[in-house]
Amino acid sequence: MLWKTFRWAFAVTAVGLVGGVLYDGWTALGIVAILAVLEVSLSFDNAVINAGILKKLNAFWQRIFLTVGILIAVFGMRLLFPVVIVSVSARLAPQDAVHLALTDKERYQELVTDAHPSIAAFGGMFLLMIFLDFILEDRETKWLGRVERPLARLGRIDMLSVCAALVVLLVTSMTFAAEAHQHGGHHADKAQTVLISGVAGLVTYLVVHGLSGFFEGRLAGEEDGEDANGRTGTALAGRAAFFTFLYLEVLDASFSFDGVIGAFAVTNDIVLMALGLGIGATYVRSLTVYLVRKGTLDDYVYLEHGAHYAIGALAAVLLVSIRYEVNDIVTGLIGVSLIGAAFWSSVRLNRATAG
Repeated sequence: MLWKTFRWAFAVTAVGLVGGVLYDGWTALGIVAILAVLEVSLSFDNAVINAGILKKLNAFWQRIFLTVGILIAVFGMRLLFPVVIVSVSARLAPQDAVHLALTDKERYQELVTDAHPSIAAFGGMFLLMIFLDFILEDRETKWLGRVERPLARLGRIDMLSVCAALVVLLVTSMTFAAEAHQHGGHHADKAQTVLISGVAGLVTYLVVHGLSGFFEGRLAGEEDGEDANGRTGTALAGRAAFFTFLYLEVLDASFSFDGVIGAFAVTNDIVLMALGLGIGATYVRSLTVYLVRKGTLDDYVYLEHGAHYAIGALAAVLLVSIRYEVNDIVTGLIGVSLIGAAFWSSVRLNRATAG
């Protein structure tokens, strides 16, 4: 099962490492490997969250996630996304942005870094909504009961997650605007862009997640009718599965923001960046499918909680990074530590239950 699930990742690793050597020698091999490890460490919580969603889909859409989804993740987010950022922020034609990335790497890195506040605002708000919707829902299984019980009671207030996210965005944008006002000019325009990008991230979450939930609810209603006639329900398919798949892709995009920006600390070569982050993204996808097929989330019930807390931490890091620089090592350690704590709590619960 391990080989069957990770064979795509192994193949992409071989192609990516060989491609790095052919592109820029043996030094490039090390850079590609470092970027791959960076992506996996920053996105491990992404795999756990995706697994909780992917297990709702049927086998066909799980294969789509692992094949077509990988192409979108590697070529869309890790190769085209940085080019689109430069094209939009610098108002360049796409072909000029590509030319800039290949010929003037320092200027290209400068433009991507300059666009970081708007990227962080979009991704931070999207991830914050995921965390808030999870933590404000009254769930039968609770990991940190003293925290989750009162929040679940507050979650009965309609649209509380949206209101809380908007308050966070307003505070973030006002704080950034206060600093930008001291610099004036271009920085003042950036403060407005942060606010717009954050609202865009919030709206994107509401639209994609809402459509996914709508069609999933319709499918559940149809299955209820079928069960009355003695037939069993099935995993998500059709439009419900499509919008759930779309939600997964947007979720992956939000997780990839910090990886793409953080990769510039290692290299500003767009080709090596795409190779290294692409390898890491493939392992994250394969790990997601592996968790689903092994039923890991069912065996270790607090893992999903830990991953959502890691999402909340990543959202906070992205929003803080709009004004302050945050080391990627800190970001990765926070996520791994929270998931590790959740895993250990799950192990202890299983031992207590067995005893």
